[in-house]
Amino acid sequence: MSKPKAPRRVGDKEALSVGTQIRGSAQKLNLVAGLIRGKRAEDAMNILAFSKKAMAVDARKVLASAIANAENNHNLDVDALVVAEASVGKSITMKRFHTRGRGKSTRILKPFSRLRIVVREVEEA
Repeated sequence: MSKPKAPRRVGDKEALSVGTQIRGSAQKLNLVAGLIRGKRAEDAMNILAFSKKAMAVDARKVLASAIANAENNHNLDVDALVVAEASVGKSITMKRFHTRGRGKSTRILKPFSRLRIVVREVEEA
């Protein structure tokens, strides 16, 4: 016997993609995510492609994955996709140390973030 199928975490006309360990702080990633919330998927890809922020590269990969999931796994129309949700949260934090004078050391925190993008198919009006 196999396990029963898990219910979908998003709606029928939606597709999801999650980037779990994106190197950089959640605050910086949220600035990039704010640029694409509510935009059409094609416009959001262009915004991220021409953004000068370094976090836009990883955000673009997650968005491309969400679009591919919508097309291949859920048979949604790519031209009618809208970024319905782009939420950011904290992930792990690597801890390193930096040696200082007089035999002391200080901590260096290297944060990671997670990005959850949901794209939704909307009817053209």
